[in-house]
Amino acid sequence: MAIVVGFIATAEGRAALDAAIVEAQRRSDRLLVIVHGSRGADEDEIDRAVEEARDLLDTSGLGYDVRHLQRGNDVAEALMGAAEEAGAELIVIGLRRRSPLGKLILGSNAQRILLDAPCHVLAVKPAQA
Repeated sequence: MAIVVGFIATAEGRAALDAAIVEAQRRSDRLLVIVHGSRGADEDEIDRAVEEARDLLDTSGLGYDVRHLQRGNDVAEALMGAAEEAGAELIVIGLRRRSPLGKLILGSNAQRILLDAPCHVLAVKPAQA
């Protein structure tokens, strides 16, 4: 089996990757990491996020694959599609606080994943500073 995790180089993304590593070690599963950039991220920023994810995973002792989500692709669809393709039993996502207006205007990838995922979803928040 596999665990799919969405990673972005933010506190929320790092919390998701950390939780996914713990779950994968506990379950002896492989990780499939989907790296995407924040709004307006350039290719260099996304490449650095890919490298950061690989650096964290190299020390975990787990088997993993890292995929880079192309700009303009739907993050929620990419994570759910990867989970279906891999026969994943879990998707791990990071959550961030959003204003009611932000939810209305931008939609919510997290909400779509929580409601429509083909498997269980673990949603995590970063530790309070």
